[in-house]
Amino acid sequence: MHDKQLSTEELIAQDVGARLPGAPMAQIIAGLALLWSLFQLWIASPLPFVFGFGVFNDTETRAIHLAFALLLAFLVYPAFKRSPRNYVPLLDIALGLVACAAAAYLFLAYEQLAQRPGNLTTLDLITACIGIPLLLEATRRALGPALAVIALVFLVYSVAGPYMPGLLAHRGVSFTALANHQWITTEGVFGIALGVSTSFVFLFVLFGALLERAGAGHYFIQLAFSLLGHLRGGPAKAAVLSSGLTGMISGSSIANVVTTGTFTIPMMKRTGFSSEKAGAVEVASSVNGQIMPPVMGAAAFLMVEYIGMPYVEIIKHAFLPAAISYIALLYIVHLESLKLGLQPIGNQQPKTWLRRLTGFAFGAALISGLSLAVYYGLGWLKPALGPYALEGIGVLLALVYLGLLKIAASVPVLPPEDPNAPLDALPETRAVLLSGLHFLLPVVVLVWCLMVERLSPGLSAFWGSVMLVIILLTQRPLLSWMRHDGSHDHGTFMDGVIDLREGMIAGARNMIGIGIATAAAGIIVGAVSQTGVGLVLADLVELLSMGNLLLMLMLTAVFSLILGMGLPTTANYIVVSSLLAPVVVTLGQQNGLIVPLIAVHLFVFYFGIMADVTPPVGLASFAAAAVSKGDPIKTGVTAFYYSLRTAALPFLFIFNTDLLLIDVDFWHGVLIFAVATVAMLIFAAGTQGFFLVRSRWYENVLLLLVAFTLFRPGFWMDIVHDPYRDIAPAELAQALDDVEPDSQLRLRVRGEDAVGDQRTFSLLLAIPDGANGQERLEKLGLALYEQDGKTLVDTVAFGSPAAEAGLEFDQEILSVRAPTESWPKELMWIPGFMLFGLVVWLQRRRRQG
Repeated sequence: MHDKQLSTEELIAQDVGARLPGAPMAQIIAGLALLWSLFQLWIASPLPFVFGFGVFNDTETRAIHLAFALLLAFLVYPAFKRSPRNYVPLLDIALGLVACAAAAYLFLAYEQLAQRPGNLTTLDLITACIGIPLLLEATRRALGPALAVIALVFLVYSVAGPYMPGLLAHRGVSFTALANHQWITTEGVFGIALGVSTSFVFLFVLFGALLERAGAGHYFIQLAFSLLGHLRGGPAKAAVLSSGLTGMISGSSIANVVTTGTFTIPMMKRTGFSSEKAGAVEVASSVNGQIMPPVMGAAAFLMVEYIGMPYVEIIKHAFLPAAISYIALLYIVHLESLKLGLQPIGNQQPKTWLRRLTGFAFGAALISGLSLAVYYGLGWLKPALGPYALEGIGVLLALVYLGLLKIAASVPVLPPEDPNAPLDALPETRAVLLSGLHFLLPVVVLVWCLMVERLSPGLSAFWGSVMLVIILLTQRPLLSWMRHDGSHDHGTFMDGVIDLREGMIAGARNMIGIGIATAAAGIIVGAVSQTGVGLVLADLVELLSMGNLLLMLMLTAVFSLILGMGLPTTANYIVVSSLLAPVVVTLGQQNGLIVPLIAVHLFVFYFGIMADVTPPVGLASFAAAAVSKGDPIKTGVTAFYYSLRTAALPFLFIFNTDLLLIDVDFWHGVLIFAVATVAMLIFAAGTQGFFLVRSRWYENVLLLLVAFTLFRPGFWMDIVHDPYRDIAPAELAQALDDVEPDSQLRLRVRGEDAVGDQRTFSLLLAIPDGANGQERLEKLGLALYEQDGKTLVDTVAFGSPAAEAGLEFDQEILSVRAPTESWPKELMWIPGFMLFGLVVWLQRRRRQG
C-alpha cells in the first residue's frame, strides 16, 4: 500500500513538475500543509464561536488562506525545468516568505485598513507592488504561464486604457487605484473566488483526500471491478464506474487519473485495449467526475456565489446531465469492446437479461430503501428527540458504524492493488461490497447536511470530515479487534493517526494550485469590474456572432476550450462566466429565447472541464499517457472523441431546460431521464459508427437525427404547430382576459439599456389571477398608453411582477404572443422511435445475413 501511495505521489509530482525534497525541508513543507488543513477545519467548525477566540472575518481568513498557498507554492514548485527538484534554493524560501507576508498583510493590518478605506499609505502601496508580481510568479510555477500572462495583460490594460484603440479605450486607472483595487480591497485578488476557495473548496478537497487515505478509493475500484469485470471490456467499464465514484469526492481530473489509472489502465491494456484507448477511457471518466454531484469541482461552489443559488439547487440541476454522460460512456466502452472483439474475464457465465434486470432492480430497491430510511428515519428522530437530536443521531451513527465494521471484519480483506495480477478471476461482489460499507457513512453525513439540514457547503463538508477523522483513527484497531480469525492485522491506533496526518497533508498539497488559481483569476475579475471591459468584450462577441445565439454559444465554447488549455477549470470558469455568461443571457433574450442563468453557467463549466481533455494541452491526457506509456496527443484526441457526448449536452440543455429539471415535476423528470438516456446512447452509437454491427454512413446520420429528436422534440413541434399566437400590443388587456392563469405571455420589447443604447429583447410575463384582463394588468403593476400607433409603457409599479420581468417606463411593446392550445412536444418522440426502429431492422438484417 505504501509503495503504491508513493508511486502515485511521484506521478502527480512528475506531472505537475513539483519538488519532492529530502529532510528537513520535506518535514517543513508537510508541517505547513498540516497546519493549513487544521486552520481550515478550525474556521469551518463552530468551535471558534463556542470558545470565543480565533473568530476571523472573511477578509482575514482569505488573507491567511492565500498566505499558506503562496508560501507552499514557492517551496513546492521549482522556478524552471532545470531548477533542482531534490532541495529548495534559498531564493525560493525568501520569495515564499515575502509573498506570505504580503498576503498576510490584510490580516495583520485589517483594523487600520478598515478605518481608512481608499487612503493608501506608502506601506500599503509597497505591499501591493510586491504581492501582485509574486502572486503572478507563483501562478506561473504552479499552473504554467497561461493564467499569469492573461492576468498580466488585464493589469496592463487597466493602466493603459487611454492609449488603447477605439473600442477598447477607457479613461484608465491610476497606479495607486490599481494597487488598492487589486490587493487592498476585496474587489480583486481577495474577492469572491478566493473566498469560495477558503470557505468551501478546501474542505471538499480535504474530504476527498481523507476518504482516499481511509481506503475508499481502493474499495471503489475493487467494487466496480467485481460488478463489471465479467462483462466485455470489464476493466474499462470498471474504470468508468470507479472514476465516477472517486471523482464525486475528489473533484480533480489529474488526481483522479493517476489515482485510479495506476490500477485500471494496465488492466485495460491486458484485456486488449491499446495504450491510447486505455488512457482515453480513464481520462474521459475522470474528467467527468467534476460534473458529478454531490461533490462537484471547485467551480460548482463558485456558482453558489455568482448565481446566488443554494448548492442543493445546483446539485439538482447538474445531476441529470452528469448521470446521462456516465451511462453513455459505459456504452461507448461496450461498443469499443465489441469492435475489438474482447471477451469477458474469468469463468463466470454472462448473465441473462432477466438476471441482470432482477439484480439491477434489487440494487435500486436497496438503495432507495436505505435512502428513504435515512431521510424519514432521521427526519422522525429530530422532533422526537427535541434538544437532544444531535446527540441521538451521533449515537445512532456510532452504532451503525460499529455494525458495518463488524460486517467488514467478517469478510476477507480486499486484495492489494496489483495491476500485474492475473486476470483469470474476479473478486466476489458480496465480499467486496460488505468490506467497505462504512466508507459510505461520511458521504451520507455530507449529503444529509447538504440536502436535509440545508447547512452551508463548508459546514456540511466539515461534519463529513469529522466522520472521516473518526473512521481514520478507529477503523484499524477496531477491525483488528473484531476479526477473530487472525487472518489479517489491520494496524493500530497510531497507524490511524499517521493516516490522518498524511490525508491532511495530501489535501493541503492538492489545494495549492486551486488557491493560487482563484487568487490570480481575481485579478482578471477585478480588472473587468474596474475598467468595464466586460461590456466591450460582450459587444465584440455579439458582433462576431452577428446576433445568432447558436454561433454565440459555439464562440463561447471555443473561448472556454482555448482558455482552458492553459488554465485550471476553476480559473477558466471564473474568467468565462464573468465575461460571457451575461452576454449569452442577453443575446438569448434578443433571440426570443429565455435562457436561465444556471444553464449558461453550467455550459461554461462543462467546456472548462473539456479543456482538460482537449489536445494539444489536455493535462489529464498527459497524466494518463504517463501511466499508459502511450502517445499523449493520440490519447487526448481519442479522449476528446469519447467526450463528444459531454460537449453535446450543454448545447442541448440551453435549448431544452427540461434536462436540467427546471420547472419539471417528479414523474415528468423520470420520463425525461429515461428518454434522454436512450437519446444519449443512440448519439454515442452514431458517433462511434457501431450499433448492432458496424454502421453505414447513412445509418450514423439517422441515429444522430433520432438522438436530436429525442433531446429536442420542441424544435420539430414548433415547426409543425406554433405554440403561440400573435396579438396586437394594443390588445394586451384583452389577451390577458383570454389566457389561463399561471401561463405566460411572450413580449418583444424595445427600450434603452443601462448605458442608454437602444436594444430589442424578449421577456416572459407570468399571468396572475384576476376577474378580467384589466385587473390582471393592474396586478402585474403595469400601465400602458398609445402614441402615434405605438404601445408604450406608462408606469411600472416598484417591485411588481412587470418590474421583475424587466419592463421599464417608456419602453415600446413591439409584439405580444399568447400561448395556444399547444400539442405536447413529446409527440415528436413517436416518429423518432419509428426512425430508430428502421435502423435496428436494417442492422439486424445485416447481422443475420
